[in-house]
Amino acid sequence: MAIPQITTFLMFNGEAEEAIHLYVNAFEDAEILTLVKYSESDDAPTGAVQHAIFRLKDQIFMAIDNVNGVDIDMNPAMSLYVTVDSPLEMERLFSKLKSGGAILMPKTEMPPFREFAWIQDKFGVNFQLALPNQ
Repeated sequence: MAIPQITTFLMFNGEAEEAIHLYVNAFEDAEILTLVKYSESDDAPTGAVQHAIFRLKDQIFMAIDNVNGVDIDMNPAMSLYVTVDSPLEMERLFSKLKSGGAILMPKTEMPPFREFAWIQDKFGVNFQLALPNQ
């Protein structure tokens, strides 16, 4: 597996595994490539994600759990921009990713897009979903 030279890296506050499973289940073409957790012998919370690599469509992501004891929040200044292939995919991603999160911009027509939405999932990760005019 080749890792791109620039890869999106997400740090969660103890919810990395839950977030990764949400994303892999929300996207049709997705998989967890590696997921390593801290063990009892490590100087970190047992079961926290030490390092994970996962793929959504053709994009590789890395993720960890923050184990330094100080929560670091995500914010909308950084978002994952997703071009969706169909209205069905738009609805599926919008529905799954907004659950427990917030709608920053409701689904709307916004040229040059047939539909566009901006949501923040329950982990604070921001997604811009765009359905191009077909």
